[in-house]
Amino acid sequence: MAQHATVPAVRTRKEGPPLVMITAYDAPGARIADEAGADIILVGDSVGMVVLGYDDTLHVTLDDMVHHVAAVARARPRALVVADLPWLTYHLGPYDAVRNAAALVRAGAQAVKLEGGAKRVPVVEALVDAEIPVMGHLGLTPQSLHVMGGYRVQGQQQEDARALVDGAAALAAAGCFALVLEGIPAEVARLVTQAIPVPTIGIGAGPDCDGQVLVFHDVLGLEDRVLPRFVRRYASLKADAVAAVAAFGADVRNRTFPTTQESYHLGDATAAALGITRSESRPA
Repeated sequence: MAQHATVPAVRTRKEGPPLVMITAYDAPGARIADEAGADIILVGDSVGMVVLGYDDTLHVTLDDMVHHVAAVARARPRALVVADLPWLTYHLGPYDAVRNAAALVRAGAQAVKLEGGAKRVPVVEALVDAEIPVMGHLGLTPQSLHVMGGYRVQGQQQEDARALVDGAAALAAAGCFALVLEGIPAEVARLVTQAIPVPTIGIGAGPDCDGQVLVFHDVLGLEDRVLPRFVRRYASLKADAVAAVAAFGADVRNRTFPTTQESYHLGDATAAALGITRSESRPA
């Protein structure tokens, strides 16, 4: 999308070039994603795992999300900025959901994302009624990891697959402008994509979705822990960063950094007034 992306523009991408969504959590990340041509920037609650050091997303608070959404928004990206509603900010009902989503919109989000199927319809309808665009999220929903018994592929049984299709239809009818499908068989993702009028964005859901999303740190190789099979690394920036910092450390220990050219110096008159010779003030 050459122009600023909007919710209506994303919705129309059901047919056409696949949508590209990537996470970002700060202004530099947002600028990188935007200059690379991403259609959507997701300020994901994955920030808890790849930035804040938690083992899951459940520790991420609304204040955390507001902080990171604001940082992304300050980059003024052309991409659509979507923010995750973190765990327990929408589970207690529509009132809490609208109030908490409003905090993310005030911070700079143009839409919010929430997890869950048909049971989220009242919340989605309340958000849409409050004129807050909503992206749904079905399949492997990380905020439900304890119920699911961990990060497991979903929708592998016939009744589970049908429930995903039905849940997607319910969310689309409630007003979601797009759905993320995570960790489900490619065949089920294809069924869902064919069954609903809004775009699907896959992550571990095969090639037939209307778009794809990955985590910024995974794409760039900043995260080097064991990754799911659906992650493709396009760089190895952690290794490059470690090498760069190690080289800096070696130069410091060898006293080869900083050089005189990398230092500031007194003018000759000031140095002379202080009794400092040129060789003392400007070492070779």
